[in-house]
Amino acid sequence: MASTIELIKELRDRTGAGMMDCKRALEASNMDVEKAIDWLREKGIAKAQAKASRIAAEGLAATKVEGNKAAIVEVNCETDFVSKGEKFHKLVSDVLDVTLKEEPACINCAKKATEQLFTDATVAMGEKLDYRRFEIVTKGDDQSFGAYVHMGGKIAVLVLIDKKDEELAKGLAMHIAANNPVYITEEDVPAEAVEHERNIQVELMKQDEKLANKPAEMLAQIATRKVQKVLSESTLVDQDYLLDGEKKVGQVLKEKSAKVVKFIRFAVGEGIEKRVDNFAEEVMAQAK
Repeated sequence: MASTIELIKELRDRTGAGMMDCKRALEASNMDVEKAIDWLREKGIAKAQAKASRIAAEGLAATKVEGNKAAIVEVNCETDFVSKGEKFHKLVSDVLDVTLKEEPACINCAKKATEQLFTDATVAMGEKLDYRRFEIVTKGDDQSFGAYVHMGGKIAVLVLIDKKDEELAKGLAMHIAANNPVYITEEDVPAEAVEHERNIQVELMKQDEKLANKPAEMLAQIATRKVQKVLSESTLVDQDYLLDGEKKVGQVLKEKSAKVVKFIRFAVGEGIEKRVDNFAEEVMAQAK
């Protein structure tokens, strides 16, 4: 039989309630966790907001196309285990549906539109959940969407091209998932990004003894080539096409008389710093 501390931890994880509230709920429910959850909900104590200090860095990225409108979302949870569960997948599907229907103007608007979904799901799954980001894209009748989800929802991609060619659009989405470009063409690279990379290359060249006595004009040309090489690796049209390694993406697009208008790539948890909580330490802190 589980100890009182173990039951408190389970109840706290599932409801977000404080430790003392969980203890009282268990005592009032004859140590039955399910009845204790009902007790906390009836008292208005089981609140999703109580998990605000926890970090949600796992989750799913997903995309959905409906006619000339498509959405891509990232929804986070705390553990990979929960992200693989049926309840979490249902939440993400519902979030996509609401997002497409409501077309929120910002992430805070999207969170408000899906607030009840997240409140119910937080109590049901016992983890902090977060609607992190989304984008909605619309297309014309002569354009195509490419949607692709990779690694079971760890990466999702949505592509818009200016031609009716769903096969090409899907192939590009697969390529972007695998190669993670940042820009479509060289013209899309901001001037500050070019200058930043140039400064890095110039510093590296100063450390190369073979270049020590080269004329300034030659060094400038070498730096430009080095910058172009680095930035081409993150520019879609300059990458080797995933589905045909002998061609660049730009060449494939030219042959198909197509252009990429826009692409979005979400990788779950990118940029989120994960934290490990120590429940035993928290219990000791509460006891002092």
